[in-house]
Amino acid sequence: MRILDRYILKSFLIPFLYCFFGFIAMWLAFDLAYKTNDLLTNKITTGMLLYYYGTQMPQYVVFILPVALLLAILFSLSKMSRSNEIISMLASGMSLYRLVLPLIFAGVAVSGICFAMNYELAPHAEPSKSILEVPAGLKGNFFIPDSLLFRNRADLRTWLLQLKTDQYNPYDRAAHIDLSTVKSIHVTQQDSQGNILRKYYAHGISFDPADKSWIFSDGKTVNFNDLDAADYTEENWDTLRIKDWSETPWRIFSTNLDAANLSVPELRDYLRFNSDFPESQLASYRTYYYYRWAAPASCLVIVLIATPLGIAYSRRGVLAGVAGSIFIFFGIIFFDKFLLALGKHGSIPPVMAAWGTDIIFGAVGLFLLYMRAGNRDLLRFHPKNLMHLFKHA
Repeated sequence: MRILDRYILKSFLIPFLYCFFGFIAMWLAFDLAYKTNDLLTNKITTGMLLYYYGTQMPQYVVFILPVALLLAILFSLSKMSRSNEIISMLASGMSLYRLVLPLIFAGVAVSGICFAMNYELAPHAEPSKSILEVPAGLKGNFFIPDSLLFRNRADLRTWLLQLKTDQYNPYDRAAHIDLSTVKSIHVTQQDSQGNILRKYYAHGISFDPADKSWIFSDGKTVNFNDLDAADYTEENWDTLRIKDWSETPWRIFSTNLDAANLSVPELRDYLRFNSDFPESQLASYRTYYYYRWAAPASCLVIVLIATPLGIAYSRRGVLAGVAGSIFIFFGIIFFDKFLLALGKHGSIPPVMAAWGTDIIFGAVGLFLLYMRAGNRDLLRFHPKNLMHLFKHA
């Protein structure tokens, strides 16, 4: 690594770390101040508080890193521009592309950190907030009745489970599946015409992962002999083992989960296990699956946009470049949410919804970098002069 590369990275890293840890400190201070009354009322212990902020931190890191990256690049490059260091580097024979290469590597590294957080930890932050919603004295001793409905469209089976659990949201139940909380089970098997073939009733259930079989206990089977619902036979049993069903506990317990709060492995499993669902119902899950991979790339896009706008050869150019970068940053946020909403509702393909913002603004960033490398005035650029500018390319 050249001395100039180390100097550029050092000039970037110091404000970046100040911004990152400063935003984290502000978030912790405001969040603690906002939740002080709830913490005292619910008698939240120190251990629960540390666990809560440990689960929330990845989500805020993913949000804060792009902002810190933008501000650090603008600060460091504008400072170097005001002191004519950028001009000196270019005058020594270094091209602009070579000059910004350390910042691009920094953007790739920050994107990697965002992806590591966004892969599994950050999506679980929102469901984990429930730990502060119930008084500490009730946790583990307070059971809530609930029901779970699951429809297997491929095998034409409908499950209705009555639960009595101390898990306070469906994400906890899917992450820590406990079949002992199931107090009653009702499974209906139909044929391809929708006629009911048989029903299973039980008071206990378990799953054997070795042979992927379900074990029902203390129940009965009701077999319907023809289309007349009154013509049926009943078979009572203490234990019934069924091996040929495709359902798994996670598939049943995760069927109603919000795609926004699922990790990459969970989204992959959801799409694989529920491929028989209507495409309109899977659109949100497909969109978020691709979005988990695309969202971290926005850090690299921010580098491509902030770098040419942060480099200027006059004081006026510095101020306008900073303003332009911040304006474009909010444009990225708007398009990101807009395309994501369209993808969730199936209005556009999931891949386009996830990657569209990165592709559009990435192209804008490359164009701005090309313009700056040719020493063209970005601030006076106007669509009418497009052909004019390319004549001098």
